[in-house]
Amino acid sequence: MNGAFRRAVWWIRDYAYAAGWQVRGAVSRTPADAFHSGDRTPVVVIPGVYENWQFMLPLITALHRAGHPVHVVTLLQRNRLDVPVAARLVADHIAAARLTDTVIVAHSKGGLIGKYIMLALDPDGLIDRMIAVCTPFSGSRYARYLLIPSLRVFSPRNALTVQMAREEAINHRITSIYGVYDPHIPEGSILPGATNIRLQATGHFRILGDEQTARTILEQLQVELPGQ
Repeated sequence: MNGAFRRAVWWIRDYAYAAGWQVRGAVSRTPADAFHSGDRTPVVVIPGVYENWQFMLPLITALHRAGHPVHVVTLLQRNRLDVPVAARLVADHIAAARLTDTVIVAHSKGGLIGKYIMLALDPDGLIDRMIAVCTPFSGSRYARYLLIPSLRVFSPRNALTVQMAREEAINHRITSIYGVYDPHIPEGSILPGATNIRLQATGHFRILGDEQTARTILEQLQVELPGQ
């Protein structure tokens, strides 16, 4: 296949995956606390914009099967809140659940929320690190054409995105995972100073269901950060 046709196929598969999991999430009856058991590192999962927590079930299930208690923040609903507001909800959940040495596993906008928490809302050091999948840490040029307020945070000119991109002190505690093609983030998800891992997966959404994504996240959970 030539490059344009190959990307078109990846794009179609990506949105087919997203549509399928939106439907599954809508009909899922799995309670949010079903994944709280486990004796390994606690994980808090933050989905992307317009995604409920069930959209992340492939990763949640893999993490829980490996022995990690997994928490989600149902108050986020479909994650349309401004980043600072959503970040406060997640930080409050971590504190209320008395989680320590917590790892955030996030998708897309969830990674921006996670970094905001680490920068501004974790005075007690309850969060150890974050593993983000397909997060536009430097924004996406496509966002400038979007009129929906909940998507403007992805603009490379958004004040909050610019501010967080400049804050690199905690980047060494972040792993950024992305594939060979992301139709939503042409700039890519490379974060300076972070552990950047490119997988052979494709898509902005479909990567969440790829076995190598779950495997890579589990491997990263076992890696010791510098100074630990």
